Amino acid sequence: MSETPQRPWALLAELSHGCPLHCPYCSNPLELVRRSAELSTDEWCELMRRAGEFGVVHTHLSGGEPLLRVDLEQIVAAADAAGIYTQLVTSGVGLTEDRLGSLVDAGLRSVQLSVQHADPARSDRIAGHRAFAAKERAAALIRAAGLPLGVNVVLHRDNLDAVDALVDLAVAWDAERIELANTQFYGWALRNREALLPSREQLARAGAAIERRRAELAGTIELVWVMPDYFDGVAKPCMGGWGAVSLTVAPDGTVLPCPAASVLPDLDPPNVRDRTLEWIWESSPAFTKYRGTAWMPEPCRSCPSREIDFGGCRCQAYALTGDAARTDPACALSPDHALVRAAADAPRDTTAPATEPLPLAAPGQRARASAASVPYVYRTPAAGRRAP
Repeated sequence: MSETPQRPWALLAELSHGCPLHCPYCSNPLELVRRSAELSTDEWCELMRRAGEFGVVHTHLSGGEPLLRVDLEQIVAAADAAGIYTQLVTSGVGLTEDRLGSLVDAGLRSVQLSVQHADPARSDRIAGHRAFAAKERAAALIRAAGLPLGVNVVLHRDNLDAVDALVDLAVAWDAERIELANTQFYGWALRNREALLPSREQLARAGAAIERRRAELAGTIELVWVMPDYFDGVAKPCMGGWGAVSLTVAPDGTVLPCPAASVLPDLDPPNVRDRTLEWIWESSPAFTKYRGTAWMPEPCRSCPSREIDFGGCRCQAYALTGDAARTDPACALSPDHALVRAAADAPRDTTAPATEPLPLAAPGQRARASAASVPYVYRTPAAGRRAP
């Protein structure tokens, strides 16, 4: 790779780690950024201006839940003024007709809406919050506003057998795209791995269903299917390569090569409050540490796929082996591949647990199903605290 890498074209803007949902596979770190530490309106707007000048052309406005930012319209307008295509990634909770209208007026171009299950009760159970009805309303508002709608589903043991129903739901909501991405196991998902891992049989059934639905719906909706790392023996290129095409900005301004990289030791990630995007991307140790192929150990160093998968996921390598520089154990050639094979092949009961409606919560409290019916450790919106 050249000394000066190609500039990034995509920016994941994690505007807040606050979220009404408590999904057990949440991609946010275990230590969440407090609201008091988040970038201000002016800081986010300045970041968008600088990102546009640096060459970024697309931003995912995400979280947590970005709708919790009362200044979201100002951030959208700043990105749009910088020539950046804006896409909102949301749970749909809190999206009203007036709020969406103001976001569209500010320059919002499209929306990705998360869904946990096609069955409302099961969706709410997985999310740890009564949210399905809000999602349904949000989908209708988005399409009525004329915005492109994508539906995002993280798949796992509790919803993998419902892929047909999930595709039907996306079609009914007039989505242009549905992404069915199997859980990647780090962060909260790794903590909940035993409750989330599917069986190979489940994956085979779901994969066959996706191929059938792709043929049936060709030309009407895009179906994206992402296999989980543990089952196919092929490492995935993290973010298209470390520091290769995109960057993530956490709520407090920390800049990372991928959303999960905050867990890596000795990374010393830079912050937009202290450094320019140019320096961060081109020169910071955090972005140059695993860029390209020179850092690779064997078997990656001599592998013909080294410039295709770039050694796989650094966060997964660290989570499973304690060494971020090792070959991703998801790869069948990794000396640590037995770690994922043992987890993938362990016997498990994949019968979907009985659905128990969430109880109504008292004011100021969040609704929770009984501990017996929800085998997850839920993420919590307060940094440094674990859910019971």
